[in-house]
Amino acid sequence: MSYVAPVKDMLFAMNELAGLAEIAGLPGNEEVSPDLVEAILDEAGKFATEVLAPINASGDKQGNTWKDGVVSTADGFKEAYASFCETGWNGMPASTDFGGQGLPVTVSTAVLEMWKSANMSFSLCQMLTLGAVEAIAHHGSDELKSTYLPNMVSGTWTGTMNLTEPQAGSD
Repeated sequence: MSYVAPVKDMLFAMNELAGLAEIAGLPGNEEVSPDLVEAILDEAGKFATEVLAPINASGDKQGNTWKDGVVSTADGFKEAYASFCETGWNGMPASTDFGGQGLPVTVSTAVLEMWKSANMSFSLCQMLTLGAVEAIAHHGSDELKSTYLPNMVSGTWTGTMNLTEPQAGSD
């Protein structure tokens, strides 16, 4: 089964329900135009359809492996992640101070939905990284920010979730 992002529906929701015009009027969002948002969603849809969806099954079937101290991902994941970072998707909502694009969360949320719908396994790495970026950006010292955020926003480093949930099977 193929994934096709519902770009028109997302644009409708953003424009008519979420108030994208008002969000674009906020300080720091002056360059966020309807044309820019549509172009971002169109390109994200292509990436989700052409890159992420085709490797979804291999991710589920192969999974990751650990051998001789090396982790290997399922076929296509390493290349998809490299392309993902090279094209800047990793840093959409992150501050430009640390190499991000500084786009409104409203825009990045629609794009994140595409990643999750096309390939949940792939999207988890970026989702956890964005959460760690947010935590450090809002609560970290200047030293932690300068050390971690540029590397995390670029995708060189990733964030994790460190907790145990014995009842959920994630321990």
